Amino acid sequence: MGRNATVAIRLILSISVLALLSVNYTSAETMYKFRGENGEWTYTDRKPTDEKKIEVLELETSFIEPEFSVTHEVLGTTIEFVAHNEFHAPVEVRLKFVEITGVSYPHPDQALRWVIDPRSDQLLLNLEVLQEVDAPLVEYQFEYMPGDPTAVHQAGAGYQAPFSAGRNFPITQAYPEAATHQTLDSVYAVDVAMPVGTDILAARGGIVFDVASDNFRGGLDLSRDGETANIIRILHDDGTFSLYAHLNWNSIRVKPGDRVRAGQYIADSGNTGFTSGPHLHFSVQKNSGLTVQSLPVIFKGPNSTSVVPATGDALTAYP
Repeated sequence: MGRNATVAIRLILSISVLALLSVNYTSAETMYKFRGENGEWTYTDRKPTDEKKIEVLELETSFIEPEFSVTHEVLGTTIEFVAHNEFHAPVEVRLKFVEITGVSYPHPDQALRWVIDPRSDQLLLNLEVLQEVDAPLVEYQFEYMPGDPTAVHQAGAGYQAPFSAGRNFPITQAYPEAATHQTLDSVYAVDVAMPVGTDILAARGGIVFDVASDNFRGGLDLSRDGETANIIRILHDDGTFSLYAHLNWNSIRVKPGDRVRAGQYIADSGNTGFTSGPHLHFSVQKNSGLTVQSLPVIFKGPNSTSVVPATGDALTAYP
């Protein structure tokens, strides 16, 4: 086959992404802004019924998540497959060939799974076009997940409670209680009730790699509110990452690529997404092989002690 031969390639995307990652959208919506009972600013899409001083805002909301893709290029008689990772975190990818005609198959012992470094492109593999075939065809799909599946959780002395030292708030849900934490990615998550506008601090240092900041909806309609939580994800040095969810509208003070330290102010608590009331959803997670898995959390207590969160207990922040 000559260098000018045409290779027909069909591409199917089968994409797996982290739970709570926002989808791309742009839409005009109405938001109501007013002071709550404790003087905090509240943002909601539901018009209050009592006599509050209300400011009505028309919003153009948008959030574009980092992209991950696999592309191909025909170079002579070779098809080259390259992964492109825009995340500030490693990403695991699995490539699957649906149909191959007139092109050499990958080696049967090759797993077709790779971990792509943050903010990088990586050659995955080359396939040779067979010379005796007039119309070669390759149909493939891929799925991906941020995080390195070989990461090992090393919590050390524990996580700081994610709010200012000396404050305490009630834990409304923690393992083994599972009113809403019934999936692998949330079973060890901790819900802490707190007023909207409470300072949220990083429980552990790391690199911010995912942010959704301009949602303001909240409620119990899963189909409507399930993907509208404002979030921050921070990648830790051991390859695990922490999730801070239900944050207040437009309060996030970090962006992807920022390195934060434990105890650094990152956002305000809120009531966005699928929620029955103002609280912080905090979870430590890892990629366990194209699947998000939550991990047990231990917080720092007084005098180098450890605190295992339990439903009904108060969580206190110590310096």
